Amino acid sequence: MQARITNPAVKVPGAFEALQSFAASATHAGIPDTTLYLVTLRASQINGCSVCVDIHSRELEQAGESSERMHLVAAWREAPYFSDAERAALALTEAATRIADRADPVPDEVWGEAARHYDELQLAALIVAIAAINAFNRLNVASRQPTGPWTAQFARRAAAPS
Repeated sequence: MQARITNPAVKVPGAFEALQSFAASATHAGIPDTTLYLVTLRASQINGCSVCVDIHSRELEQAGESSERMHLVAAWREAPYFSDAERAALALTEAATRIADRADPVPDEVWGEAARHYDELQLAALIVAIAAINAFNRLNVASRQPTGPWTAQFARRAAAPS
């Protein structure tokens, strides 16, 4: 696959930095990094973004996640490898990513389960993380950005302590 154009977030001055800053803000709410990696991976799987699936899979790997958890994110409902809090975050991710699929995109049941595991700041951070990854996914998918060797470097940089 070949990109249609340079990644729009890179082409438009300041866009990439703004999106990265927005996404990084979700890391300051006390949600485990691995939960955020699971959320970004799941949204990226739903949206078919190879760049982000590659990056966030590598983040999980670098965080020491088991291959079972990494390989079964797409089937999290049927897999025994996820905590109740992670399941709630993944359900919220799916609902907030697939907002056109139903009249009530994020049902009270999904929201309530997430609220059982996360406080208001953490819920807000989850929504920010979901919105940010969906923005990255849409930029990459619309312009057909291919994954490649550079994603390993990006994932290492993203996982490095700041």
